[in-house]
Amino acid sequence: MGYSIITPPPTPSPHLHPNPKPKPNTISLTRRSLLLSSTALTLPSSAASPPPPDTTITDRVFLDFSLCPTYFRWSSEQPVLCPDPVPLGRIVLGLYGHLVPITVTNFKAMVTSAAYKGTTVHKLFPGQYFLAGHQGDKPGDVRRPIGLIARNTETVEPKAFELTHSRPGLLSLSLSENDDEDEIKFDPDYRNVEFSITTGPGPCPQLDYKNIVFGSVIEGLDVVTAIAAIPTYRPSERIQQFNDFATFLGDDRAMQARALWNKPLKTVYISDCGELKVAKPSFSPPSLP
Repeated sequence: MGYSIITPPPTPSPHLHPNPKPKPNTISLTRRSLLLSSTALTLPSSAASPPPPDTTITDRVFLDFSLCPTYFRWSSEQPVLCPDPVPLGRIVLGLYGHLVPITVTNFKAMVTSAAYKGTTVHKLFPGQYFLAGHQGDKPGDVRRPIGLIARNTETVEPKAFELTHSRPGLLSLSLSENDDEDEIKFDPDYRNVEFSITTGPGPCPQLDYKNIVFGSVIEGLDVVTAIAAIPTYRPSERIQQFNDFATFLGDDRAMQARALWNKPLKTVYISDCGELKVAKPSFSPPSLP
């Protein structure tokens, strides 16, 4: 009876494979890549983080508002002719002169020269903001400030649009909502002096990155609320649709009719304005509700 010896196959020697293919170290690579990616994401963002906009209040001005319940008429001898005005109160504005110095300087010049005195709040959007400073020759319009203020180059600077209309009481230079007549805008000496103040209760994101926020209400937010409560003209939905169709056809009368929309049904005007001298400017605007 014979026996057969089964010999197991020889184990391959490591010398026969001088360059063995290493197994991928999945865990090690994953940890390393996570570490590198987190470092790459963290370091540049902290290093390139821009400083917040400088909202130091460098100047303070006031606007006194009144209500004319009967009629309002411009007179060369007396700019405001209202037989029985109802004072609404004073709004004190803090201006951000470090952030947008040209815009602030121009606004101060309009206030200190009384160019805004006797002019009206010509548009009011309930729950959002009101507009003032419309230029023209009609009663309540601002007279063209030729030679009074400088050309505002900040209207094309991105940093001037950093602040958003996030709360009530913010003052901004109205660019996107400006409704001065084209014949005034096409004048080489045209200067935009129309401004808006947000009334709340919420933010106005539709104004963000379009208008220049250059100040805030530091006293008189109750006056802003009183102005916001004044009723306005708002056409019916059918009239709005008809106006949209006329605008599509290029009918100029549609734009003229639209100019009456959101007008206050009572005349609100700036009865007085000026600058408030302070010994030392504050370093931040107050927190408003």
